[in-house]
Amino acid sequence: MSSASPPLQIGAHTLANRLFVAPMAGVTDRPFRQLCRRMGAGYAVSEMVTSRKDLWNSLKTSRRANHDGEAGPIAVQIAGTDAPMMAEAAAYNIDRGAQIIDINMGCPAKKVCSKWAGSALMQDEPLALDIIRAVVEAAAPHQVPVTLKMRTGWCDSEKNAVRLAQAAESAGVQMVTVHGRTREQGYKGAAEYATIAAVKAALRIPVVANGDIDSPQKAHQVLAQTGADALMIGRAAQGRPWIFREIAHYLATGETLAAPTVQEASDWLIEHLHEHYSLYGSLTGMRTARKHIGWAVCDLPGGEAFRQHMNTLESCDAQIDTLRAWFARLAAEHERLPYLAKPAAPPTMAAGAAPDDEDDDNNNEPTRRQA
Repeated sequence: MSSASPPLQIGAHTLANRLFVAPMAGVTDRPFRQLCRRMGAGYAVSEMVTSRKDLWNSLKTSRRANHDGEAGPIAVQIAGTDAPMMAEAAAYNIDRGAQIIDINMGCPAKKVCSKWAGSALMQDEPLALDIIRAVVEAAAPHQVPVTLKMRTGWCDSEKNAVRLAQAAESAGVQMVTVHGRTREQGYKGAAEYATIAAVKAALRIPVVANGDIDSPQKAHQVLAQTGADALMIGRAAQGRPWIFREIAHYLATGETLAAPTVQEASDWLIEHLHEHYSLYGSLTGMRTARKHIGWAVCDLPGGEAFRQHMNTLESCDAQIDTLRAWFARLAAEHERLPYLAKPAAPPTMAAGAAPDDEDDDNNNEPTRRQA
């Protein structure tokens, strides 16, 4: 993949580039997707939307399905365990503007896998294929392409990504994203890329590499190892959404792009927070903004102490005023973001919360999810 690579197509849609934002529950809502796109991402998939019809009108699902003012193509990820329900969910989201439907077979969260959704489906290939065929059939009359996000397999001894990806391609899936971990790994250990390379070699449709892509140099390495058509970045974009333009610049020139100025980062974050508050309202918006602020400052001098102080503030205005003042003091000492030489360990999640947990809206502590 280089600046000379031809545009990537998904169905009738030409993507802006080959750098994608990973769908992450509780993170990749509309404001975050729009921020990442402004920072150089060419494609963004929504947070996982349930196939349970009784939850479609819930506030949480309605927020996740909110694409007001968002540039296309509009991609919605759906999750579930029942083929007819998944087909109905695809049709429902298409009626509400989805232009691409993505099937979630990659989420390893216990809450999801205990119900045999997400990556748990990789352990039941007949059911997984029933779901894929049902969704493709439901989307076909609308000429909406279907994509698939998956893992390398259920466990290290059962890596069936190649077999399942080939079957998905035969069923009509038009792009496959592979996270380089098994379901058993969850978010632990290091991603491996040999399985992604094997999937790429076995398919004719585009293959996207995902997992531990956290720098321009790592992006170049993963492309070389996998031959993937595109890259999907998750946790590395949390608090650092300009990683997309950094990767694009490095792949095109071989040179490292300078860090944003402190003023630029401040302006981008504050603009994002205003959009975040607008979507969630003052109370929920203030609470859920804390993780985004924490991600943005945790690798900067004094960032951890500042994050802890931010978590004591109880209004959107207080967050904005305090954030603006903190960045102004930082800008007085540094023109560009002064990342710590040894980045601080990411703060842990609040007790009782889990990565990609559907009920993390009131989580006040930031955590970097591996996606």
